[in-house]
Amino acid sequence: MSKIEPTLAAPMAPSRIDFAAVLARQSERDARIAALRPANKERLFDGLFAAGITHVTVCFDGYGDSGQVESIVAYAGETEVAFTQTQIAYAALTWDDPEVEMRALSLEDVVEQLAYDFLSDTHGGWENNDGAYGEFCFDAAARCVHLEFNERFTSSELYTHDF
Repeated sequence: MSKIEPTLAAPMAPSRIDFAAVLARQSERDARIAALRPANKERLFDGLFAAGITHVTVCFDGYGDSGQVESIVAYAGETEVAFTQTQIAYAALTWDDPEVEMRALSLEDVVEQLAYDFLSDTHGGWENNDGAYGEFCFDAAARCVHLEFNERFTSSELYTHDF
């Protein structure tokens, strides 16, 4: 009979990463991004109003780890209209720079960016697994954004019977 020695590698050394510090930095960054959103939203509504756009609908759909905006439609009253080529200032943070970057984006691009931001804030991971779909309404007259969100999920129900 022979003796077999274990062949497992030695355990890894404990991590030297301070995860609490990483999470604190991410939380601070999230707060800075959230602080930029009200002014971005106000500039968007000012731009929509100036362009004569009363509201914008944004439809999105996602599942299987992929999701996207399906359509963005602008309206003047009940009439569908084209977005003007107006550009407005949009404040953003980039991944590698702590300074606020001011970008000139079209009204349509700002609508899309804010829709993705609001989805991330309220339903992070909306595109994963069975996913979700829904619609935003950017109401320029009321200066608010309404979201109707539909989450998909697979369900299983167990029934047992003894006879």
